[in-house]
Amino acid sequence: MNSYESAESLPARTSRIVEEEELKAVREKRIQRIAQVGVGVAFIAFWEIASGWLIDPFFVSSPSAVAAKLVDWISRGELFIHLGTTLYATVLGFVIGAILGFATGFVFGRYQRVGAVFDPYITAIYCLPKIALAPLFIMWFGIGIESKVAMSAVIVFFLVFLNTYSGVRDVNPIHIHGARIMGAGEWALLRHVIAPSAAAWVLTGLKVSVPYALIGAVVGEFMSSNRGMGFLIAQSSALFDTAGVFAGLVMLALVGGLVNEGLKRLERHLLRWRG
Repeated sequence: MNSYESAESLPARTSRIVEEEELKAVREKRIQRIAQVGVGVAFIAFWEIASGWLIDPFFVSSPSAVAAKLVDWISRGELFIHLGTTLYATVLGFVIGAILGFATGFVFGRYQRVGAVFDPYITAIYCLPKIALAPLFIMWFGIGIESKVAMSAVIVFFLVFLNTYSGVRDVNPIHIHGARIMGAGEWALLRHVIAPSAAAWVLTGLKVSVPYALIGAVVGEFMSSNRGMGFLIAQSSALFDTAGVFAGLVMLALVGGLVNEGLKRLERHLLRWRG
């Protein structure tokens, strides 16, 4: 009877331990969120107090001035026009660069002879400072949005390419040989073996490349444009409008943070099979 009761209590104890661990994780996550908010509030408060008291507002502006500038841009409709232009260039450049980077990385990873031939050329281009390509893109595509898309796409291409290439090369050969023995063709091999194994690498490349896609678009707008967040920041800088510069930076940081959080959620959903 005692052994029966002991056997019956084991699942209950296991369930209780699991519940306690889950509650502990929830509490830790809540504490982490509170700490994050606290750090942000403390920083903004210190910035507001220090501006004009410890540091000249000309150099650092203040949170209240930055907020007033954002409200002014929104009321005049400027913010959404410029932000929309930057996001359009970022998204288009990201999509083009990601598709080309994934396709090239997969081909080079699967067919090592092809990769060996082109590797020195890819490496040489990758080592070039990407900002040095901006004048060339302006000459090729003009001062319109096309040059910003090209700048963003080039940066994303290399990040996605390198991660995809590494992910495909990292697939266990035993799994590939086993799938071939069972009669898997190239498409089945890609779908059921290579893609799941390389998914973590590819998603990491995509996640890392998103902020760089934004950087590429903004850098292109700095070089030559008549709209976009980069143009708005450059214009504010030319007018010595520190609040405007910080307002543009805050919006870019906010957009980058939101996109990154969305990618984290997508990554957790797509890789949920890993436990």
